[in-house]
Amino acid sequence: MKTNNFTKGMGFGILITVIGATCWGISGCFGQFLFQEKNITAEWLVAIRLLGAGLLLILMGFFRDGKNNISIFKNKKDTLNLVIFSFLGMLVCQYTYFAAIQYSNAGTATVLQSTSSIMILIVVCIKEKRIPNIVESIAIIGASIGVFLLATHGNINSLVITKLALIYGIGAAIGAVLYNMLATDILNKHGVYQVVGYGMIISGVAFNLLIRPWNYDISFDFEMIVALLGVIIIGTAISFSCYLKGVSIIGPLTGSILGNIEPVVAIIVAVLFLNSSFDFIDFLGFTFILGTVIFLSLKRKDE
Repeated sequence: MKTNNFTKGMGFGILITVIGATCWGISGCFGQFLFQEKNITAEWLVAIRLLGAGLLLILMGFFRDGKNNISIFKNKKDTLNLVIFSFLGMLVCQYTYFAAIQYSNAGTATVLQSTSSIMILIVVCIKEKRIPNIVESIAIIGASIGVFLLATHGNINSLVITKLALIYGIGAAIGAVLYNMLATDILNKHGVYQVVGYGMIISGVAFNLLIRPWNYDISFDFEMIVALLGVIIIGTAISFSCYLKGVSIIGPLTGSILGNIEPVVAIIVAVLFLNSSFDFIDFLGFTFILGTVIFLSLKRKDE
């Protein structure tokens, strides 16, 4: 068999990585639709999504790995790290992201969350007890300018998005930092289906018991069910499967660069289908944030 066939080549890897990231962007827009049109709250959606998506990933893990899909529970340290990740990583990341969408829109929330790359850079510099180099400094300054433009439109005395949107948007970025840093070791050891799947179930059970979504007055019509399945299936099963398969072919660094298509997709879908409106200065802010994240990623690739 030829080693350069499409299904093993870079072209295929790039394609399905982009599909995976695109599905994440679309998933956020499904969430925005539920908030705008169906009066769903972020608390209710996150509770249902964590349990539904977690069960879906676990089933996929058993289908793929059989009994090995419970190996994470055979090590007490890994189990403890999983529980910590479930609450400080998974739950914080999921809730702040969807809350940011509820109080703004999918595009703005996803772009703000993407500043997590810059936050991780700052954490690394602190841990290594060094100041950022020139490239890193440009990225930090560029992202900061982007957030400032999004939040104020250049007027330091006023906010053009709500305080809750800004707080949850930055919170989503912090959540993504915690998600990535807490999951790294156990992900490398046990894989995404166990770590993300069980992480969603553990935090999902606790969050459901806390907010009791069965007490909410929810009207389940066709549109609502389709959007909810979009958040769970498109935003979980398809996105994770495609993205991770693509990254296994093209590598994590290239994958992270291509992953920046997620906020672009979220912005386009929000504008075309959800009546979200952005001013020129909003797009300028998006450009500063996404541009500096991509710039930083490309420079790391060259090193």
